[in-house]
Amino acid sequence: MTPLGWWLMLVASLRLSSVWFGFFDIWALRVAVFSKTEMTDIHGRTFGVWTLLTCTLCFLCAFNLDSKPLYLTTFLSFIFALCHFMTEYFIYHTMAASNLATVGIIAGMLTVDTTSHVFLL
Repeated sequence: MTPLGWWLMLVASLRLSSVWFGFFDIWALRVAVFSKTEMTDIHGRTFGVWTLLTCTLCFLCAFNLDSKPLYLTTFLSFIFALCHFMTEYFIYHTMAASNLATVGIIAGMLTVDTTSHVFLL
């Protein structure tokens, strides 16, 4: 397996924690990510499903790097996640600056996504 494949498996594994928070520990998701807004259980589960989808894409792409459509879809999922968190912070103000760092560590938005963008490009 190539370094990109291993990297995508690491990203997917890190994202599983966000899936857990979305489904089973909404309080942690509220505190760690969306601390400046009301967040209901349904928001947490929706976030969990969305993150599970991106996690699945990472695992699938890790084992099928030669599939151009899957590769592009996975790459776009990183772009969408990055745009989502940036708009939540800069436009909607639902996140604190410190929460961006938390997301970067737990969900891999900053460190993992930036590195993945470089790998995928």
